[in-house]
Parts: sequence; C-alpha cells; structure tokens
Amino acid sequence: MRILLTALLTCFLLLSCTHKEVAGNQLSITVENNKKGAPITLGIPFPKGELKSVDHMRLLTSDGMEIPCQTTEVTTWGPVDDSIKWVWVFFFSEETSDYVLEYGEGIVPMLPKEKIVSANNMRPTGGIEVNTGAISFNIHKKGNGFLDEVFLDSNHDGAYSSQEVIASSPEKHRGSFLDLLDDNGIDASKAVINEVFREKGSGPMHSIFRIEGTYTYSREDNNLSPFTIWLHAYAGKSYIKVLHTMTYTGIPDKHKQQEGEHANIATQNKKIISENTEDDKGWTQPNDQIAGIGLQLKYHLEDDVHVSMPLYEDSWKNDDANTTIHEVALNDEGSVQLLQKGPGYRKSTSLRSLYLNGFEEDESQMTPNKALDFEAMVLKGKDEFAKSQRAKGWMNITDGERGIGIGIKNFMKEYPKGVKVDPTAHLLLGSIWPEENGPMSFARHHAEPDGGMLDNFAQGITKTTEFVYYFHDNQSDVAEKMEYVVESPVAHTTPEWYANSKVYGNMAPASEEHPEFENALQYRYQWWAYNQKNEPWYGMFNYGDGKSYFFNGKWVQWTNNEPTVDFMLWTNFMRTGKPEYFKMAQAMSRHTMDVDNIHWPKKRTYYGEINDAIDFWDYEDEPESTPYLGIGRRHANEHWYALLSAHVWIQGWIADYYLSADHRALEVAKMTGDTYLNRIWGDHDLRGRRLYLSVLNMVELYDATKLQKYKEELDERVHLMLELQERQGGNLLLDRYGYAQTYVAQGLYKYQQITGDQEVRKALLKHARWVREVPPLNHEMESYLATIYPLLLGYEISGERVYLDEALARAEVLKIGELPKKPEAYESAVSYSEDLLKISNLPMSKGRFTNWQTNQGLRVFGWTHAYNIPYLLYWMEQDNID
Repeated sequence: MRILLTALLTCFLLLSCTHKEVAGNQLSITVENNKKGAPITLGIPFPKGELKSVDHMRLLTSDGMEIPCQTTEVTTWGPVDDSIKWVWVFFFSEETSDYVLEYGEGIVPMLPKEKIVSANNMRPTGGIEVNTGAISFNIHKKGNGFLDEVFLDSNHDGAYSSQEVIASSPEKHRGSFLDLLDDNGIDASKAVINEVFREKGSGPMHSIFRIEGTYTYSREDNNLSPFTIWLHAYAGKSYIKVLHTMTYTGIPDKHKQQEGEHANIATQNKKIISENTEDDKGWTQPNDQIAGIGLQLKYHLEDDVHVSMPLYEDSWKNDDANTTIHEVALNDEGSVQLLQKGPGYRKSTSLRSLYLNGFEEDESQMTPNKALDFEAMVLKGKDEFAKSQRAKGWMNITDGERGIGIGIKNFMKEYPKGVKVDPTAHLLLGSIWPEENGPMSFARHHAEPDGGMLDNFAQGITKTTEFVYYFHDNQSDVAEKMEYVVESPVAHTTPEWYANSKVYGNMAPASEEHPEFENALQYRYQWWAYNQKNEPWYGMFNYGDGKSYFFNGKWVQWTNNEPTVDFMLWTNFMRTGKPEYFKMAQAMSRHTMDVDNIHWPKKRTYYGEINDAIDFWDYEDEPESTPYLGIGRRHANEHWYALLSAHVWIQGWIADYYLSADHRALEVAKMTGDTYLNRIWGDHDLRGRRLYLSVLNMVELYDATKLQKYKEELDERVHLMLELQERQGGNLLLDRYGYAQTYVAQGLYKYQQITGDQEVRKALLKHARWVREVPPLNHEMESYLATIYPLLLGYEISGERVYLDEALARAEVLKIGELPKKPEAYESAVSYSEDLLKISNLPMSKGRFTNWQTNQGLRVFGWTHAYNIPYLLYWMEQDNID
C-alpha cells in the first residue's frame, strides 16, 4: 500500500509540475498570423468591477506554460467606479497562436529575466541611452535627428565597445529629413531634437520613447516643420520599431492670398473671403512641394557588402503570391535601391458637378478605365536589376559577419516608398517619399469649389510611417523579423468578451442567428474592402480612406471619416475577431488623424526643462497656434479642399489607442479636445451638430484621460443639450440634424454610463419617446433609420416593449438576402454592385440620388446600419426574437 501511495504521490507531483493550477479568472487570447518571437501588444476591456489591479495578471500558453508579460492600466471606470476598464498586455509570441490571460487577487505573475535599461536626460546637451541587452543606442539633443549610435553586442559579453558600432547618424543633422522643392530649387532640411519622453506602456520588456523635433531650412520662405518619432525597444532583442510623423508646413500653391476667413469656418464676420476665384490660375500651380522624406543611418560594415530584398512574382493584387529574393553585390557601380511606385492622380467628377448636372454622367469629367501602373524596381546605379509590380517592403544589407535589415509597413499601399544603399557614403536610407519618384505637389487639380468653398488646406497635413530595423550578426531570420512589422500579427480576445465588457454599451458579437441583419453589416464592409483593394484606394495620403458614393460605375468623394467610419471598423473587429478589420480600422484611424485634420501652425508645449527662467519668456514670444488646430477636413474630391466647423471624429482614434496602444491617436484626440475648450466659433460651437458631435468626442477623450479640464467642458455641453431639449419639445436634436441621432445617443449614453447621471438617463428616454412619436424624415432614410439606436435605449431604460417593437419595425428595410458569390469571385465593381442592389430592401430616394443604398460607401451607412444593427441584435438575442 505504501508503495502504491508513493507512486500516486509521485504522479501527482509530476502532473502539478506540468499543469499549473488555475488560481483566478481566465480569458482567451488568439494571435492571428502568428510569428514566433513577435512583439505583441493588445488592448483588453474589462467589465465594471471585474479587475482591481494589473499587478495580478499572468499569461499562459494554451498548454499551461506561463510566459512573461507586461501589463499597463490604461483607464478605469471612474469616476463612478475605480475598477480597471482597459488594459494593455505585452508579450513575445510563442509557437502557439492561443494563450490564456489569468487574473485575480491570488495571481502572482513571473518576472521577466531580461530587462531594458535606459536613461533619459533632456538637459541642453543631453539625450537618451538605451540598452536592450542585445543592442545599445543613443539619441542626442544636439545630434542628427535620429539614432546617433547603435552598438550590437556581437560577443554577448554585455558590454559595448567602439568596435561593436554597427550604425550611426550621418552628419549635418540629416538622420531624418523633409526636403522641400520650389522655384528656387531644393531646400534640404536639418533635424533638431527638442524633447524625448517615455510613453505610457513602457516597462522592463517594452519601452516606448516619443522624440519631438523640428526640421529647419536655409531659406526664410520655408517654415519650420515639426516631426515626431515613436521608438519601440524590446528587452533582449536587437530590433526596434520606429513610427515617424512628418508635418507639411509649406505653401501648397500660388493662388492670390485673400485676407479674412471662409464663411464655413469664420471666427468673426468682419473679413469674409470670396469663394469666386475660379479664374485664379495659381490654384493649379504648385509652390512648395515635397522633394523627399526619409530616415537614414550610416552603416559600419566591411566593404564586401551584399544586399537582398524580396519582390512578389504575381499581380500586385495577389497578397498570396510567391516572392523571389534578389541579391545584389555592392561595388563601385553606384547605389542599390528598391523603389515602389503606383498610379498618379486620376481625374474624377465631383459631387458638386453631379448635382449641377442633374446626376447625369459627364464623360468629360471621368477618366477612362486603364491598367494601374504599379511598379517595383531594384536599381543598381542607373541600371534596372529586377522588376515586378510589387515589393514586399524590406531590404537586408550584410558583410557576411553583421548586417542591418530595414522594413517599411504598407510599402505598396502607401506608395511611393523606397530603400536605398549608398556604398560611397555608407548610407542606408528608408524613404517615406523617395526623391526618385518626383516631387509631391499639393496644388489643386482644378479650381472648382468643393464643399461650399474654394481653398487649399494642405498646410498642416501630417503622415505617420512605420519602420522596423534589425541589427544582427548575419542572421538567417531577417525575413521573420521584418514580418513583425511589415505583416504584423493581430492579437485579440473573443468577440463575446469585447461585447460583454459593455465598454461600448449593449452590443452583440457577430453570429449566424440573424443572417438577414448580420449580412447587411458584413456585406457592406466586404464591399468597402473590395473597392479599397481594386480601385485601389492606395497612396501615401489616401490609404485607409475610401470614397463615399458609387455612381454610374464610378466612385465619388473621399469620405474623410464621416461619421466615425474608423470606429465602425473597430467595432466590427471586436464583434468578429477578424484581423482584416483590425488592419482596415487602424489604417482609417491613422489616415484620419493625420491627413483629415489641421496640425499646424502649432505652438510647442512648454515643459520647463531648462533651468533658466528666460526660457519661458522666449517661449511666450513664439507665434501662436492657428485657431483651427484640431478641426477636421470635410468630405471632398481631395482631402485638403474643404473644412467644416463640425467634421472631426475622435471616437475611433480612442478605440485605436485602447486596442493597439497607438499613442499618436490620443495625442491628436487631445489636440482636438483642446480646440473645443477654445470655443473659437462662439455659440455656433455650442449649437446643432457641433454640440452633438462635441459631446460624443469629449466623453471619449475624458474617459481615456480623466483630465478635469475635459470633464468640466463636457459637463457644460451636456447640461446645455438637456436645456435645449426642453425648448424642442423633448427632442434632443434640432430637426435639421435628424441623422445625428447616433452622436447624441452614443455620447449621452456613455456619459451617464461613466457618471451615473440620472437626468441624462431621463433625457434619453424622453428623446426615445419623441422619435417614436415624431420620426425625423429631414434626410429621408438617413434620419429615419438613425432613430433605431435611440429607440433601443428607450427600451433599455424603461423596459417598455413598445420601443423595441418600433425599432424592429423600422429595421425591417435593413434586412437583405444572400449574395450569390464571395467578394473575390467578382471581376468588377459593377457586377458586384448589381448583385448588392438585387438583395436590397432599402427604399429609393424620393427626389435625389439614393446615398444609403447597399452599394454605397460607409458614410451614410453609419447612420442607417453600423450604429444600429449590433445593438438591435443584442436585444433580439436577450428577448429570444427570431
């Protein structure tokens, strides 16, 4: 018996060593497109009251093995509850794609063995020094605008000698650059580092540095240009991720400048400029153009250097095409470069022209269909070494002992792009806009008014580009490391977890229970994705966005995010867990926060890191910011043609911040929030759509930051909305803005969710009663169908079935049948569109173009479908409605 007991005890001990006892609550994590060793950051929401501390969380592989992770508290359920609302979890991926996050008071996580050591000294002659354990690098305030020195610990002794320098910055402040071209030729920039900060989410395994700098120019007619670099370092790793944000501060064209402001965005009424300047030829004549933008390093390798890079073998449309690695030996024959080009500007009609033409197609305004000229080239000197339609987006340079890999995300989608090796100067250049592509002009393509105005608002546009750098000892895993960024994995928890967290209210995960409604959502997102790829909606300042209206087989007018298109895509990612929607959502968020917003002129933030008091008075004398800082661009034929006083949505940016730890998203959201505080439009800023949209934006910003200044402004705007409701018979909206139901309902719902304000809850019920009894029809189906969500809130608050029944009745026209084909089976958008219309139950417009039809873009779709169906499905499931 004793022998048997001993054997049983031994078996038990062995089992306890291989299977960890569950000590807390668990949730599943999946890494799509998993690559072993990839750095993974994902945001996870928690229901109110569920999680008290990130110190009690650990990560297990699917077979129960614990691996190190780094957790960050992002925001809480405050002010009504101090439990945690959003968490960032960072880890290095294992072979498996499946993980378990365990949390609870009894959980004690393991500590990482490898840790990043860094110093950040922002004195005038200071800088940062970072040691990951595999590489060490520094960036100096008086350096050259990027990495000043990089050491690779080749002998693995933990020390870094001068012989281990693998890269450094070029001289003359040219580590990063944004060069301008005008009639006087190229003005080469010089980079100056101003400040470096450590971002939230930094820790022993993963640290994020925000580097703020300025490009200066030799000619006085060229304005200073701010830039930001986010640099991600990883413990024990010799690769880094770099996100670079440029700002165009040039004068885009040669039109005659008028004194005053446009009526659409006027902050006064004394000097209003004329829109009747179509005869000014200067609108179409470029002034300051972008000659080139990039990051460059001086490599420290032996002279016998080889370069390798992959090109896709098939059509640029085929994401699954095989690749061929092309290898080139460097010698005295000149540089080796990889260039990705794409189609130039394609003329298309404007929505204004369609209106004026009675929606009859004007052939003179349309560009005939032609082959899209995507081209990827490997050049050796001036000679073509290899050619295809598409490059994968990375290059490796090695001397057989050590090497450097560089990759750029969305290499083709954000064309033009390039990577260049200059053996004479020993330079490795990653081009955001290659000089060899020719200059980037922001001049207008025509002088036709757009969005009710005629102007050029390109000044203040930004663009963020993502790089990966891998410093190595002639490793064979360069392709794998490049994929960490170029084809990055996407991590997520289950759709049920996102939905049940209630961070975005009562939303149902995707299911097959009600295909007539679910297909109405998914078919439209698939249609958007199809056109984004096949039109294609690609290009450095276009990718992420798409067109709004499909008319006579052609797409018209960039959407510019109305109404929170990126948040629709983030919502669909959470509901489905599909990585393609994560990528679409992030691309849209990055486009809209960069291109569809005014970022300059912007006065720098004063931090007081200089000890001398005069530093502040010098700062006070600097030029003030534009009053339009943080306002959005209106949907138009080109992104920089029009502005409007209510055309910026930050809800999706905050979702991007939560779900992917994108720090720039919160930065731009705060810039917009600060503009609300200024109230540049007086009471115009506090009425109508401006008021409704500001509450939706401000509640998201306050929830993410918990800053009191945003709470005070939000409180005042909410109370004003409730005051105006009394003057409007119970309607929270002016009749003019019936389609803005979702702004009001979502904004106020979240406000009462995080504050517990009962007056707001009563106001939402009162509004639901109003739209039930007096449905808005001012924009036909746009306004009528937008009431579905407010009606559902009426049901949630009151429990009265009449609200749900009315929501279901109005939603009947949203039901659709099944498409006969998968999206990839359609050879053209025209045939795809025809099939979408055949299964539609939506009514046609009584007197105009039906912009809510099933074959249209995502603009009107937000009001009619995207912010109604997920919430309708929740209540249908709760009440067991077939």
